[in-house]
Amino acid sequence: MKHDANLAPYAARPEASRGRRFPEPPPASRSEFQRDRDRIIHSTAFRRLEYKTQVFVNHEGDLFRTRLTHSIEVAQIARSIARNLHLNEDLVEAISLAHDLGHTPFGHAGQEALNASMKDYGGFEHNLQSLRVVDELEEHYGAFDGLNLMFETREGVLKHCSHANASQLGDIGLRFIQRKQPTLEAQLANLADEIAYNNHDVDDGLRSGLLTTAQLDEVDFYAQHRNEVEATYPGISGRRAIHETIRRMINALIVDLINASQARIQDAGVKSVDDVRNSSALITFSDEMQQQAAQLKRFLRENLYRHYMVNRMTSKARRIVHEMFDAFMQEPRLLPPDYQVASDDGDNKMRVQARKVADYIAGMTDRYAIREHRRLFRIDEI
Repeated sequence: MKHDANLAPYAARPEASRGRRFPEPPPASRSEFQRDRDRIIHSTAFRRLEYKTQVFVNHEGDLFRTRLTHSIEVAQIARSIARNLHLNEDLVEAISLAHDLGHTPFGHAGQEALNASMKDYGGFEHNLQSLRVVDELEEHYGAFDGLNLMFETREGVLKHCSHANASQLGDIGLRFIQRKQPTLEAQLANLADEIAYNNHDVDDGLRSGLLTTAQLDEVDFYAQHRNEVEATYPGISGRRAIHETIRRMINALIVDLINASQARIQDAGVKSVDDVRNSSALITFSDEMQQQAAQLKRFLRENLYRHYMVNRMTSKARRIVHEMFDAFMQEPRLLPPDYQVASDDGDNKMRVQARKVADYIAGMTDRYAIREHRRLFRIDEI
């Protein structure tokens, strides 16, 4: 089937893809990238995102963002931009929906704790774990492990990678060694992620009461759009004013990204995906918008992510992850059978066992991790 009539010559096309790790007959009624998106949506790891957090732990409130709602918001933003740039919407949606599949419970605190616990066994990084989920850990098909996604989808999931790790990943890690770019769709999904989490963390921070509009008025980008809202709707207040402000911020970022990227693509003169790979990054904000976005990120880091109430919860989260990891490594028989290493391979056995423990913990939702920790350490829990 043809699904690319409106695509730019430098957009990714399924018929020109590097394909799947395990060959499969082509789909009859959808594109290969649509098939990837559908496999991701039906995966176990995607469903778990409903109970994994962004900033606030799952039980702290019903209206805060989760990894699932965040992924859907990223996909919406990315598709909107892709349509304007005539890029492949199906590919950018698949990448957006899959980019957080490897995240631990408890957000970045969980990842930091698991990485520290894994320091002697290769470390832990959520981008690599997302790739591991779609390549190995999902169990849906009789012919192969994982979801057997297209190369370009897998490439987009792996946003960052060290040279050491890239050298062990074969063709999917080669661009990090050769210092080449991924597709424009992958570049776009990465920045759509940034647009979504920065602005929605503002919303969640205000909703929680950990941030105030008076504090946010110190951020030029927020104050500009807040003033615009108040001038347009005199007397507006509360959630309505916040929503109007944040949607204008998101729109301004999207419009700037479209305009700046179009200009860079035109100036670079790219005509194909290979040209894109050999160019510098082409999906970017303007310099002015980049500075405004950086100011907002600094504000969130200093006033929300390091807020003492957030620190209290993240401290508990780190302790839960560290203590579970140590318990499972000291006594692997506490793990479900599928996560126990049976063979005796000496030092390698410990490394393999550690990776299985990391897989188990990373796959947990916030509430499951809390419950599992209680089962391990409280005498009155079973």
